[in-house]
Amino acid sequence: MNENLKVQGFYLIDVDVVALNNAGKNMMSNFDNAVSTKSIIKNGRNYTYVSGQAVRFWWRDSLQKNCGWKLSPVIREDKIAYTNANPIEYPDDDVFGYMRAASEEIIDDKGKKKKVNVTVTRVSPLKNSAIVSACAVRPVENWSSMARQDGDSVPYGKQEYSAIMKGMFSLDLNMIGTFSNYNKTGFQNLSQKLKDEAMGNGCIEKNDPFVTGQKLIQLPLETRVQRASDTIKALKNISGGAMQTNNMGDVTPKFIILVSTNSGNHPFSHVVSSYGDRDEMVKLNIKGIREVINEYHDDFIGKIFIGRRSGFFDEQDDALISLQQEYQNLIVYGPVNAMIDAYCEQITNQIK
Repeated sequence: MNENLKVQGFYLIDVDVVALNNAGKNMMSNFDNAVSTKSIIKNGRNYTYVSGQAVRFWWRDSLQKNCGWKLSPVIREDKIAYTNANPIEYPDDDVFGYMRAASEEIIDDKGKKKKVNVTVTRVSPLKNSAIVSACAVRPVENWSSMARQDGDSVPYGKQEYSAIMKGMFSLDLNMIGTFSNYNKTGFQNLSQKLKDEAMGNGCIEKNDPFVTGQKLIQLPLETRVQRASDTIKALKNISGGAMQTNNMGDVTPKFIILVSTNSGNHPFSHVVSSYGDRDEMVKLNIKGIREVINEYHDDFIGKIFIGRRSGFFDEQDDALISLQQEYQNLIVYGPVNAMIDAYCEQITNQIK
C-alpha cells in the first residue's frame, strides 16, 4: 500500500435564493434588524462563501443521520468544550480530529495520589475548504417581516443570492483508523489507558513509516474501510445552511471529481472559471482538467471519477464524454452518486 494515499475531491453545488452562511448584523442596511451573508473580495469582485467550519458541521451531521454514526459527546467545562477524544469508539473523533487538554489522578508506586497529564490531540485526516462562489456574486437585500393577524409586523432585512459554488477536500486514507501515541503535538492521539483498551479489542501495532522507532495503533481493516467510505458517501445526502425554513437550498454536489493521489496537493482547484463583463458566469475548464491529468498523471492511483448531475452543465456533456474517450483507461464518467459509489468501491481495494 502507498504510505501517502489521499482522496482528493472537488465539487460544485448549485443554489438559488439562499443565505447559506450568515455573518451577523448588516451595518450597511437601512433596517435596524438586518443580517448579512458571508462574502469576501478577490480581485475587486465579491464572492459569497460558506465557512469551512460550517461545511464540517453539515458533514458530521450527515454522517450521523445518513450513515448511522454515533457521534462523540461534547464535554463542557467552564469556558472550554471538547469531545470525548475516543477515536476507537467514535468515528467522528477519528475523522474530524480533536484536542483534549486534561489531567487524571493516579496512584504512584508509593501509593500516593498524583495528577498526570493526559492531553491528547489528533490532526483531522479530513481537510476541507470553504465553499465559495465560482463567479462574482452580488447578494441582494430583501425585506421580510414577522407578522400575525394581531399587532404590528416586525420587519427585518436579509441578504440572498443564487450561485454556483465550489469546494474541495482531502482525506488521508492512511490516517483513518490509525493512531500515533508519542509525545509530540498532534501525535499523542491516545491516552495510555485508551491504547491498552484498543490493543485488547482487535487493534494491532505497526511501524510508523515516517518516524523511525515509533509504532502506530491501527483499527481492523473492515472498520477503516467503512469509515473512509462513509465519509465520502455522506456527500450524497449532505444538507445544511442558514435560513432553511424560507430559503431551503440543495447543497449536494451537482458535479464532482474524485481521485486517489500519492501527495497532499489538490490538483483540481481551477477546473472551473468565470467569464463575462463582471465575471458573473461560470463554465467548466475542460482544458484545465486535461492539463491537470497530463501534468499530475504520475500522482494518480487508480482511476479518476467524474460525476455530473443531468440538468447541470448539460452543454459540457459532449466535452466530458470526449475527455473520457481520450483517457478511457483513466477516467470514469457518469451520474454523481454512481461515481461516488464507484470511487468508494475502488478505495476498498486501495486501503490495506
